[in-house]
Amino acid sequence: MQTLIKNAYILTMDDEFSVYEKGYLLIENDQIKQLGHMGEEPILKEGYQEVDANNSILLPGFINLHTHLGMIPFRSLGDDIPDRLRRFLFPLEKVMTKDLVSTSSEYAMAELMLSGTTTVSDMYYFEDAVAMSCEKMKMRGFLGQTIIDMPTCDYLTAEEAVEGSRLFIEKWQNSDLVTPMIAPHATNTNSVDILKKIVMISSEMNSPIMMHVSEMDYELAKLQKLYKQTPIEFLKELGFLNCHLIMAHGILLSDEEIELLSESKGKVSVAHCIGANTKSAKGVAPIKQLIDKGVTVGLGTDGPSSGNTLDMFTQMKMMANFQKTYLKDRSAFPAKEIVALATKGGAKALGMNHKIGSLEVGKKADMMLIETNSVNMFPIFDPYSVLVYSANASNVESTWINGERVVEKKQLVEQDLSVLRSNLNNQMDEFREEVERIQRRPY
Repeated sequence: MQTLIKNAYILTMDDEFSVYEKGYLLIENDQIKQLGHMGEEPILKEGYQEVDANNSILLPGFINLHTHLGMIPFRSLGDDIPDRLRRFLFPLEKVMTKDLVSTSSEYAMAELMLSGTTTVSDMYYFEDAVAMSCEKMKMRGFLGQTIIDMPTCDYLTAEEAVEGSRLFIEKWQNSDLVTPMIAPHATNTNSVDILKKIVMISSEMNSPIMMHVSEMDYELAKLQKLYKQTPIEFLKELGFLNCHLIMAHGILLSDEEIELLSESKGKVSVAHCIGANTKSAKGVAPIKQLIDKGVTVGLGTDGPSSGNTLDMFTQMKMMANFQKTYLKDRSAFPAKEIVALATKGGAKALGMNHKIGSLEVGKKADMMLIETNSVNMFPIFDPYSVLVYSANASNVESTWINGERVVEKKQLVEQDLSVLRSNLNNQMDEFREEVERIQRRPY
């Protein structure tokens, strides 16, 4: 099966940032077969499909490096309450069910696809159900079962969650779309014994680790009190810096910790979630220092509760504005670099830059087409600047994942958004009842 996309403004996001202002790209099955300038002759087979991009921008799909897909039901709940995590999130997660996580994840994947995201890195509960949702929705997912030292909606103990994670990895490790991870909640929410087991599993099963790190003031205070260590010193001693570790947030990092991360020689990366971090008043992560030290960085939305949106356009724009302000430097992080973080930065963090993150022959055909006819898309002097500062999710015309078109003319191809929303709504009755009970309690 071949699909020829012609008359596209192609931003390849390869190492040279190659651009084809009037280009074509040929998909064959799940891979990019050819790309180049219009006028060159692609090798076509009988029965190929043709898509006229009409000067729209074609680029790799976004890679959302950190989120919690099962948390759509939490969106807009307690946004301005200081201790929302303990007042709402932890109590409400006890009533989460497999079906609720599944329907939430499918709805979230629809939001991702419609906004040009082709790969998502998720940690939550009932991740086996999330994996099945990935297959149903045809979403590429890196998925990790959350491990935390408290009873949860799917496991009573961290030990049970560790064993469940092992089984989850065994089940999904040969999937085409799903890559299983192991996901300890945070440095301060698991015992040393559990964290050691996680390092062992990661090493034995070649499984990435996703973990919240250096996000909370009380996280740092607890580790300092118990171990006289910073989070990165703590993780280094346990062996995490020798694993494939994706650190979510990394807000409160010292210069010494950044140096330790740079010594991991590419094994450790950071998911920068600027929307969630600033909404919760936690601070702005030292991204320029990390990158200058050779630490891989990608962008994430965090969950639809923490950041309210799964839209990566929002993250790019917020990153630009906050980082420039934080550094007091208007020239910091040119738009081209931010688009690279949202695409090939995430791919490198996931260890998938040989397959996704840029448009190159032989790589997976994960991409999006951004229309340029809407009022906010004219004129285009710099396409990267347009993507970061002007474009939004509504400009995504088409999305391809693994060579298959999952969004066309701004609509899901095989799924009905109204059905996905109805399915989720029907699963939320008990959740809403618990919200009302919590809201009645004194605070």
